[in-house]
Amino acid sequence: MAKPDWTLDVIKRIFPRRASQGKLTRLPGVARWMERRFFEGDHLIALPRDKVIRVDREVDDPGQTVLPTDLVDLFIDQARDLWVMDFCICRRSMPCERYPVELGCLFLGRATLDINADWGHRVTREEAKEHIRRCQKEGLIHFMGRSKLDTVWLGIGPGDRLLTVCNCCPCCCITRGIPYTAPLLSDKLQRAAGVRVRVDEACAGCGACAAPEVCFAGAIRMAAGYAVITEDCRGCGRCVEVCPSGAITLTVDRERFLKENTEQISRLVDLS
Repeated sequence: MAKPDWTLDVIKRIFPRRASQGKLTRLPGVARWMERRFFEGDHLIALPRDKVIRVDREVDDPGQTVLPTDLVDLFIDQARDLWVMDFCICRRSMPCERYPVELGCLFLGRATLDINADWGHRVTREEAKEHIRRCQKEGLIHFMGRSKLDTVWLGIGPGDRLLTVCNCCPCCCITRGIPYTAPLLSDKLQRAAGVRVRVDEACAGCGACAAPEVCFAGAIRMAAGYAVITEDCRGCGRCVEVCPSGAITLTVDRERFLKENTEQISRLVDLS
């Protein structure tokens, strides 16, 4: 059953405490309980913005370079039921002062038919793609996959009939709680297969990439005057955009990116 409007008021009260709530998950037994209640079966991947993808100059046909939105478009083309939220619950709850609050999640699948009709609207495939392009233009990062938490707060289901495409800002969204959250839960959000982030010798050691408002995962540390990308990196690409030296590059292996991510998500979500 779709959740009533007062649900939004409850979320608005508790959401700003996401860091302290994340820390609670490190207490014995709490993470396991939280997983069963809110995150069981989840798998989401970070999709960097198209503009941060490096095009290899040795490639004869740059058009063969895969872009993150290609993966989103692939699932949009498969889905019959598409729904865009008229607001981002995260930015609305904070409230966000830098990014558009009205650019909410894109949901795909049969479960969208039960979302509260006052919270968003059905869209065509072309409208869904335009929504994604606008989110990219505004500097938002997509997180895509199966999210049980969305079925809980939206009051819909089943989970295997809902595909989530979040459009997150660096300052207000739920991803800011990742560094404080137990790995059992935080590892539900992964780097997309085929995405690689590297720092080269041009790094000036300024530390801009390691700022909390840039790397939501806390995956960059400074060592001996250079930035080091750790295994916690989710490949969102924000560090690429802020590096004043152009020392950080993000590349995508076309075959792995499309094949492995498509197979993984398709195993978890049925859009037929």
